[in-house]
Amino acid sequence: QEQLVESGGGLVQAGGSLRLSCAASGRTFSSYAMGWFRQAPGKEREFVAGITWSGGHTDYADSVKARFTISRDNAKNTVYLQMNSLKLEDTAVYYCAAHVSIAIAIMTDTKWYDYWGQGTQVTVSS
Repeated sequence: QEQLVESGGGLVQAGGSLRLSCAASGRTFSSYAMGWFRQAPGKEREFVAGITWSGGHTDYADSVKARFTISRDNAKNTVYLQMNSLKLEDTAVYYCAAHVSIAIAIMTDTKWYDYWGQGTQVTVSS
């Protein structure tokens, strides 16, 4: 069983930046593709960014391209989401998730992910 713990959320003004971290507890982190998702009140959980097990491939939702960057450090069992130029509509609970896969395809549907963190709140104010 993998445990994922997110951190780094908070309150930030529009145009500001935050970096989210997600630490995994298991020994097989390097064999997981990782994803970041978010869920705003009254909305479905949506894909934000994903990265393959090696970090060689990434994918982003159109709404965050050129503003967010996903990265990972397999030596630290951690995946990151650098969020720049934050907008009001980025306000949501952000979740990291692990997909047991060493393929190069990045899944954007929640159904493919095997483990989830508890989420961290990101609030962007005007």
